[in-house]
Amino acid sequence: MTEQVDVLIIGAGFSGLCVARGLVKRKGFTFKILERAEEVGGTWRDNTYPGCACDIPSPLYSFSFAQNTNWTRLFARQPEILDYLRDFARRHGVLEHIRFGEQVDGAQWDESSRTWSVTTVSGQTYTCRFLVSAIGALHVPSIPDLAGIERFQGDTMHSAEWDHELDLKGKRVAVIGTGASAIQFVPEIVGEVEQLTLFQRTPSWIVPKSDRPFTDSQRRLRGFLPYRWYARERLFWIHESRRKGFTGGDTGMADTERLARSLLKRQVADPELRAKLTPDYAIGCKRLLISSNYYPAVARDNVTVETSSVREVHAHSVVTGDGNEHPVDVLIYGTGFDTQHGLASVPVVGRDGVKLADRWDGGMEAYLGTTVSGFPNYFVMMGPNSGLGHNSQVFMIEAQARYVLSCLRRSGGSTAGCRGRWPGLCGRPGDAVAGISMRRAGVIRCCGRLPR
Repeated sequence: MTEQVDVLIIGAGFSGLCVARGLVKRKGFTFKILERAEEVGGTWRDNTYPGCACDIPSPLYSFSFAQNTNWTRLFARQPEILDYLRDFARRHGVLEHIRFGEQVDGAQWDESSRTWSVTTVSGQTYTCRFLVSAIGALHVPSIPDLAGIERFQGDTMHSAEWDHELDLKGKRVAVIGTGASAIQFVPEIVGEVEQLTLFQRTPSWIVPKSDRPFTDSQRRLRGFLPYRWYARERLFWIHESRRKGFTGGDTGMADTERLARSLLKRQVADPELRAKLTPDYAIGCKRLLISSNYYPAVARDNVTVETSSVREVHAHSVVTGDGNEHPVDVLIYGTGFDTQHGLASVPVVGRDGVKLADRWDGGMEAYLGTTVSGFPNYFVMMGPNSGLGHNSQVFMIEAQARYVLSCLRRSGGSTAGCRGRWPGLCGRPGDAVAGISMRRAGVIRCCGRLPR
């Protein structure tokens, strides 16, 4: 079966919902969202590991046009963020446009009709003028290729696929990776396991997390619109001031480094352990992490921080490069996501049969992180170089959604009832968008032959 729409969105996380809300409000376009799961939420639906929370303050981690007045704490936890997205989809009329349980397995550009043909695992085919990939980059778990892992007889899981039925009580647990996920779930499980061995390749710079519940008076104040905007803007510029630390030059990160070193010194008394946890690179070269309970967790007597590489895995142990063998019952990967394969996980074929994965094989690039040459009318949300290390990703998502909607608006609108050949695209450049031509942005304009 084939269904025709003007715009097809893949994914119902923050990005997909943001674009969809714009289409609902703007009118004039027929659209559908294809979501492989049975509910909205994206990464905030999938990641349910213990301690999962946002590392951006709650007032800043929501859409500017749909600020949440009901956050219960400064740094929202996963269930609360997921509830926000569910409520957003319901309130803004997006749910009725979503096809749940529909997994896309490919998209092909047809030059003759100037349309995209999108197929799903269920056998459904969609034809659309515009294709928006909102699958994000954080949905393909990165699992290291460990020698001998097939011999391991214990349980394994990735933090993004947490097995809540697995009882860790009294188990010897190995955690591989010390990134943003691990510093959240390690403090949550360390009290119940018998022994935790933390395999660390590179230590992270960590600053305190000033998390706290919002008082009743603070929550009432958030119901006052001017205060809500004041709090949001204040937090935005506090975070934006850290930008220089990620772009080189005069980093302005000296105070942040002193804060991180002070936290490590106060919370880790053992000089040998402190040396293992001290980064040897400039602060800002990697993502800055926030936590006030990670260092106390790894300083416990039942925790070992291992900096030697993993050489191989045996049936009940992990052997490191220095020859030491660590008994293990459960192996947990805290190794993050394969961001490149995540963005290109859906096979997309553009002009002249060029595959997006091949185009990006030598390095990922896109104009404004959103459009890719040779892939007309195709938009990538949270595309190359649009990830932030210092501020709210929702800010970037909104900026990209505005850009996508501006291109759609200038494309000539919906082709419903077009008197030309469906979908009535002529390929001529339209007006300038964000200072460049529509053709350069990869947008093909409608022929405009609509009924009088």
